[in-house]
Amino acid sequence: MNESLIPGTLWIVSAPSGGGKTSLTRALLPRLVAKDWPAEISVSYTTRAPRNGEQEGVHYHFVDDATFAAMVQHGDFLEHAEVFGQHYGTGLTRTKELLGQGVDVILDIDWQGARQVRARRSDVQSVFILPPSAAELERRLRARGTDSDAVIAARMRAARTEMSHHGEYDYLLVNRDFERALDEMAAIFVTRRLRGATQQARHETLIGLLLNEEQRL
Repeated sequence: MNESLIPGTLWIVSAPSGGGKTSLTRALLPRLVAKDWPAEISVSYTTRAPRNGEQEGVHYHFVDDATFAAMVQHGDFLEHAEVFGQHYGTGLTRTKELLGQGVDVILDIDWQGARQVRARRSDVQSVFILPPSAAELERRLRARGTDSDAVIAARMRAARTEMSHHGEYDYLLVNRDFERALDEMAAIFVTRRLRGATQQARHETLIGLLLNEEQRL
C-alpha cells in the first residue's frame, strides 16, 4: 500500500492560555517533516481581530460574527466554541481533505471543542499540556505584555476550569522545560506512527517480500 493512502491521524492539543501549546505544536512540525511524516496545524476560524503579526490564512481565518454564524448554520465546522467572548471553529471540509491525503492534522483547541470532536470521531488522539505551577502560568501571561490585570485574572480562572478536564485526554505533558516537553510530544506522535496496524499498512510490500522469501528457505 502506498504510504500516501494511509489516512492521517487527527490530534487534539489543549492547554490553558499560556500553557505553551501553540509554541510546542509549531516547533513539532519541523521534526515530523524531517521524518517524512506529513502534518499540519489546522488553521481555525475566529471572530476576534488579528493581533500584531498575525496573518490571514496562516494564524487564523478572520471572519465577522455574521459569517461565523452562517458557517455554524451550514454545518461547516468540525467543532466550534466561544472563548473570552470570541468564537473559534475548525473547518470540517479542509480537515477531512488533509486526513484523506495521509496528513496528520493538529487541532489547537480547548476542552469544549475536544468534546465535540470526540463525539463525531472515534479515531482522535489527544494531548493535554499542563504548566509546572500556577505562578509560572501567571508569569507567562504577564510576560506577553498584552493583557490588563483584570484580563489576566480572568485567564487564570479560565485556566483552572480548562485544567480540570485534563483527565479526558490520552496523553498528559508538563511544560516545565520547553525542549523536554517538545521531545516528549514528538515521542507521542512517533509512537502513534509506529503502531502495528499503521506499520503493516505502510510496509505491506516489504512484509510480503520478507514472508515469501522466508517460505523459499
